[in-house]
Amino acid sequence: MPKYRKKPVMIEAFQWTGDREQTEDPKWINKAVEEGKVYFINANTDKVHMAIETLEGEMYARRGDFIIQGVNGEIYPCKPDIFEKTYDLVE
Repeated sequence: MPKYRKKPVMIEAFQWTGDREQTEDPKWINKAVEEGKVYFINANTDKVHMAIETLEGEMYARRGDFIIQGVNGEIYPCKPDIFEKTYDLVE
Protein backbone atom coordinates (compact mmCIF):
# COMPACT_ATOMS: atom_id res chain seq x y z
CA MET A 1 0.00 0.00 0.00
CA PRO A 2 1.54 3.38 -0.97
CA LYS A 3 2.08 5.98 1.74
CA TYR A 4 1.72 9.73 1.36
CA ARG A 5 3.06 12.74 3.23
CA LYS A 6 1.03 15.93 3.58
CA LYS A 7 2.59 18.80 1.63
CA PRO A 8 3.81 21.67 3.76
CA VAL A 9 1.42 24.59 3.47
CA MET A 10 1.23 27.93 5.26
CA ILE A 11 -2.04 28.70 7.02
CA GLU A 12 -3.26 31.48 9.26
CA ALA A 13 -4.93 30.54 12.53
CA PHE A 14 -5.89 31.83 15.94
CA GLN A 15 -7.19 30.22 19.11
CA TRP A 16 -10.76 31.33 19.73
CA THR A 17 -11.53 32.18 23.36
CA GLY A 18 -15.24 32.90 22.92
CA ASP A 19 -14.81 36.17 24.80
CA ARG A 20 -16.04 39.51 23.45
CA GLU A 21 -12.74 41.02 24.58
CA GLN A 22 -10.67 38.79 22.28
CA THR A 23 -8.35 41.22 20.50
CA GLU A 24 -6.52 38.88 18.12
CA ASP A 25 -9.33 38.37 15.62
CA PRO A 26 -7.78 38.55 12.14
CA LYS A 27 -9.44 40.58 9.40
CA TRP A 28 -10.50 37.42 7.53
CA ILE A 29 -12.64 36.13 10.40
CA ASN A 30 -14.26 39.55 10.88
CA LYS A 31 -15.05 39.64 7.15
CA ALA A 32 -16.58 36.13 7.33
CA VAL A 33 -18.79 37.25 10.23
CA GLU A 34 -19.89 40.35 8.28
CA GLU A 35 -20.72 38.13 5.26
CA GLY A 36 -22.73 35.70 7.43
CA LYS A 37 -20.38 32.77 6.75
CA VAL A 38 -19.53 32.67 10.45
CA TYR A 39 -22.02 33.32 13.23
CA PHE A 40 -22.45 32.62 16.93
CA ILE A 41 -24.88 30.37 18.76
CA ASN A 42 -25.71 31.21 22.38
CA ALA A 43 -23.69 34.43 22.12
CA ASN A 44 -22.89 36.16 25.42
CA THR A 45 -23.31 32.93 27.39
CA ASP A 46 -20.96 30.27 28.71
CA LYS A 47 -22.28 27.91 26.00
CA VAL A 48 -21.26 30.08 23.03
CA HIS A 49 -20.32 28.22 19.83
CA MET A 50 -18.99 29.53 16.56
CA ALA A 51 -20.78 28.17 13.50
CA ILE A 52 -18.71 28.14 10.30
CA GLU A 53 -20.01 27.44 6.81
CA THR A 54 -17.45 25.17 5.12
CA LEU A 55 -17.31 23.30 1.82
CA GLU A 56 -18.28 20.15 3.77
CA GLY A 57 -21.23 21.82 5.49
CA GLU A 58 -21.62 23.69 8.75
CA MET A 59 -18.97 23.03 11.40
CA TYR A 60 -18.86 24.25 15.00
CA ALA A 61 -16.07 25.58 17.19
CA ARG A 62 -16.01 25.67 20.95
CA ARG A 63 -13.93 27.90 23.20
CA GLY A 64 -10.25 26.99 22.86
CA ASP A 65 -10.53 25.58 19.33
CA PHE A 66 -8.27 26.95 16.63
CA ILE A 67 -9.88 28.69 13.67
CA ILE A 68 -7.90 28.18 10.47
CA GLN A 69 -7.89 29.97 7.15
CA GLY A 70 -6.58 27.51 4.57
CA VAL A 71 -4.60 28.02 1.39
CA ASN A 72 -7.72 28.79 -0.67
CA GLY A 73 -9.28 31.16 1.90
CA GLU A 74 -11.51 28.47 3.39
CA ILE A 75 -12.21 28.72 7.12
CA TYR A 76 -12.64 25.76 9.44
CA PRO A 77 -12.22 24.84 13.13
CA CYS A 78 -9.62 22.48 14.57
CA LYS A 79 -9.42 20.95 18.04
CA PRO A 80 -6.32 22.04 19.99
CA ASP A 81 -4.80 18.54 20.26
CA ILE A 82 -5.05 17.95 16.49
CA PHE A 83 -3.74 21.45 15.77
CA GLU A 84 -0.66 20.88 17.95
CA LYS A 85 0.07 17.55 16.19
CA THR A 86 -0.40 19.03 12.71
CA TYR A 87 1.03 22.57 12.76
CA ASP A 88 4.22 24.31 13.89
CA LEU A 89 4.43 28.03 14.57
CA VAL A 90 6.35 29.91 11.87
CA GLU A 91 8.16 33.00 13.11
